[in-house]
Amino acid sequence: MTFTNIAPKIPIRNFKRTKIIATLGPASDSPEVIEQMILEGANAIRLNFSHGTHEERDRQIPLIRKISQKLGKPVAIIQDLQGPKMRLGDFDGIVNVRAGQTLQLKYKADYERSGILPIQFDISKKVKRGERLFLFDGRIRSVITSVKDGIVHVLIENDGILIKRKGMNLPDTDLEGEIITPKDKEDIAYGSGKDIDYVALSFVQTAHDIMRLRRKLENLGSKAKIIAKIETNAAVENIEEIVQESDAIMIARGDLAIETLPESVPVVQRKIIGLGLKYRTPTIVATQMLASMTDTPEPTRAEVSDVATAVIVGADCVMLSDETANGKYPVEAIKVMKRVILYTQNSDVLTVQFTDDLKPTMQTAISDALLSLAKKLHAQAIVAESKSGATILNIAALRPKTPLIAVTPDVRVANQLSIVHGTKSYVRPSNKLAATKLTNWLKEKKVLAKGDLVVTVSGKHPGVVGATDTIKVRVIS
Repeated sequence: MTFTNIAPKIPIRNFKRTKIIATLGPASDSPEVIEQMILEGANAIRLNFSHGTHEERDRQIPLIRKISQKLGKPVAIIQDLQGPKMRLGDFDGIVNVRAGQTLQLKYKADYERSGILPIQFDISKKVKRGERLFLFDGRIRSVITSVKDGIVHVLIENDGILIKRKGMNLPDTDLEGEIITPKDKEDIAYGSGKDIDYVALSFVQTAHDIMRLRRKLENLGSKAKIIAKIETNAAVENIEEIVQESDAIMIARGDLAIETLPESVPVVQRKIIGLGLKYRTPTIVATQMLASMTDTPEPTRAEVSDVATAVIVGADCVMLSDETANGKYPVEAIKVMKRVILYTQNSDVLTVQFTDDLKPTMQTAISDALLSLAKKLHAQAIVAESKSGATILNIAALRPKTPLIAVTPDVRVANQLSIVHGTKSYVRPSNKLAATKLTNWLKEKKVLAKGDLVVTVSGKHPGVVGATDTIKVRVIS
């Protein structure tokens, strides 16, 4: 068992509550940059399986674990599946298009010979006449006029250009659950044999998509949890069931803004975060959070406001994509994001509450009582023992301003809790005195101080899932 034997160098009151996910890419794919990103505040590393090779992952995954252990900081590794990402295929040059023009698209077509634009995913059996098809990541709008012999005919609605491999969106099309592609299946099988904490499923449409992936992971013996990426209109329509079935939710705002109305995205984002709190499902706000820092060392004011808003409304995580994968300033982007998080949480602007109409359970009642006690006693920390992490999710969903320290005997659970709001995880063996021993150690390391008051929650039978039933108050001596 790997224990967490390195204490933070900052007092517990200075912990950031909203977590940061950084995407690994050419700009950050080195031991030095990965270590700096984790040191500066990255709590999870996203591996985008739309790019890169399994050989590269064979090197990256052990490297992340080695750095995590060196720094004494649990870090979640996220495998982000490509999914049925609709893109144009390969062709030379630029294709100019005009409003009123008709175009033909076909899976793996030869543009030079046929004049038919190639696409990377066969949509001909899915689309119908009258449905919208957006090209070049939404810049070119068209309507499907007919489908015949595998060729999709569209009517262009605005002037512009088309370039190879640019994204397509089908906001009106039902993919009928076939979202796990052959490439995804290969990547899932690969990831099941590696040290992966989360698998992010792209283009989710219904809760059944999550169920299908969960069965695949279980059959492969994987212990990874599932992140549902919300980027389709169908997912928005089925969002409550998806939140209940998933282990975490990623609000992928790039494709979501094309698939739905752009003005709906902020409202959808708040709704999803609210449902995440209701069902104890961590939420991730992603895409273009600090997009300008891909090329410049400073963010725009709008981007700073965007990150702060995600913090205020209660997101568990904010995510960096191109900023850390391909940008010129990957470490600086994390520093900026952390500064915004800390300033926002310390300013105590407001507390957002969402309606919770679920029937109370013993676990939620214990969490409510725990937080009430911690608040009234002005506790410096809440220390919770948890084997599966369920107790932590219940407490964190109530968004305590008191720092939450998780004690777990499971290294994987500690890593998975890295993306949960306000939680700092430590790995310790199951023991009736696990919380007491940890708080003593934190005092020795000057994370806690003599006279600090902590509230602990544990079970009579350490290491047993679902047995949390005891609350204690302790003054550090």
